[in-house]
Parts: sequence; structure tokens; C-alpha cells
Amino acid sequence: MIGTVARVALGVLFLASGALKLRDPSWPGAARAMGAPRWSVSLIAPIEIVLGAGLAAGLAEPWPAWLALALLGAFSAALARVLRRPLDDRPVCACFGRWSAKPVGAGSLLRNGVLAALAVVALA
Repeated sequence: MIGTVARVALGVLFLASGALKLRDPSWPGAARAMGAPRWSVSLIAPIEIVLGAGLAAGLAEPWPAWLALALLGAFSAALARVLRRPLDDRPVCACFGRWSAKPVGAGSLLRNGVLAALAVVALA
């Protein structure tokens, strides 16, 4: 039961994240400032949407939860790299489009840790 709730919650969050990125015209620039490779920028939001839909619908379990964990690991690595920059040189984290557009901080990494924990619970 708790695994199902975690899976659906994580799915909804990935769906929201992808949709908010698609609606935000400044998101590609924010992604590039975070260090995302140019080729990946247009793929991130659709991948999040498909992954979120798979999680929320419970399709192909447990693969969507494993993929979410891997994606969160990659995002966390990018955030950790940015956190090594001086405060005045950190780009905004637009992980949820303009809704979350503020400079990357420790809270960004903490949020990803909580989401990764949801993915682990979804796997249980």
C-alpha cells in the first residue's frame, strides 16, 4: 500500500515537473546553465512526462521506479556540481519550471533526496 502511494506521488511529481518545463520558455536556458548537454535539453521534459505516467499508472513495474531513481541520481550529480560554484555564480534551478526558479542551494539536493527515497519506497 505505502509503495503504491509513493509510486503514484512520484509519478505525479514527474508529470508536473515535465509539464511545467514544457510551459516555461526560459527552461532550456536554465538547463544549459545547469550544465545539461545541449542534445539532452529537449528530451528531459518529455522523458519526465512518460516516466511520470508510467509510475502513476503502475505500468511495467518496477522499471519506472528504477529509472526514476537513476534520473534523480543524474539530476543530483548535476546539482552537486553546481553547488561547488560560488553563491553568486549559481544558476536558477528550474526543475519545476518558473514555479521553482530560484538559485540552486542545498534544498535542491535535499528535495532530490526525498524524491529518491520515494522511488526506493515505490520499489518495496
